[in-house]
Amino acid sequence: MSTLSASLPGGTWTLGDLTVTRFGYGAMQLAGPGVMGPPADRDGALAVLREAVNLGITHIDTADAYGPHITNQLIREALHPYSDSLHIVTKVGAVRDEQGGWPPARKPEDLRRAVHHNLDNLGLETLDVVNLRLGDAQGPQPGSLAEPFETLVELQRQGLIRHLGVSNATAEQVAEARSIAPIVSVQNMYNLAHRQDDELIDELAEQGIAYVPFFPLGGFSPLQSSALTAVASRLDATPMSVALAWLLQRSPNILLIPGTSSVAHLRENVAGAGLQLSGEDLAELDRIGRSV
Repeated sequence: MSTLSASLPGGTWTLGDLTVTRFGYGAMQLAGPGVMGPPADRDGALAVLREAVNLGITHIDTADAYGPHITNQLIREALHPYSDSLHIVTKVGAVRDEQGGWPPARKPEDLRRAVHHNLDNLGLETLDVVNLRLGDAQGPQPGSLAEPFETLVELQRQGLIRHLGVSNATAEQVAEARSIAPIVSVQNMYNLAHRQDDELIDELAEQGIAYVPFFPLGGFSPLQSSALTAVASRLDATPMSVALAWLLQRSPNILLIPGTSSVAHLRENVAGAGLQLSGEDLAELDRIGRSV
């Protein structure tokens, strides 16, 4: 692991037998507008990935649906051959359509194809972690995940996947997945304003399972946004910095994957997440998610 990783906020977490920095990088924004097509600045996208590794980040989140294929191809171009300390987490279960939508693709043949696309575009023989994406663009939806998850378990047994997780999942689906095979992570929408997974996060922490929130500033009401801005102003920090720092301090099993296509913004995110929040700050921020 890079010696610089010791200075990253949050320290490390273990996904199964893989140690990663709690502050990671989400690669979705490296694709073109609407997560479709190539980036306008290809060299800039490659520079962001290389800077993430230079900063000591050892956890990169991606999906072959980003682009599609583009983001994984950029990761391979920038970072392959990968260092032993770098771990790439991907997800399957949705594809892109010509309208830029994310239709589900969770039939066994869809998942097998997706896993092989990830392997080919990343230049890997085994994927470190594969999350099964459930639900839809509106969020988690109830229903059994047995068939698609068992397909991934089969691919794991074949040596194509090291560890499994779920994304956009209900608590019941998390429990069902764990009844089928071990999981190392849950990736759901969660932030200061959206606290629906509070109980799940605490349960997962007790079980040694990572929780990876996406949209750390998504879905805020004007009132909630104003409250966050007020705290950030008092701390002379940006709202994003406060939101990231709060997530790191919320629970030790929370891993961050903020995305950006800018080297400068990446560095700002790393610095901002290291903001130390007082008990008074945390109490005030806690009220944001409970406001009406």
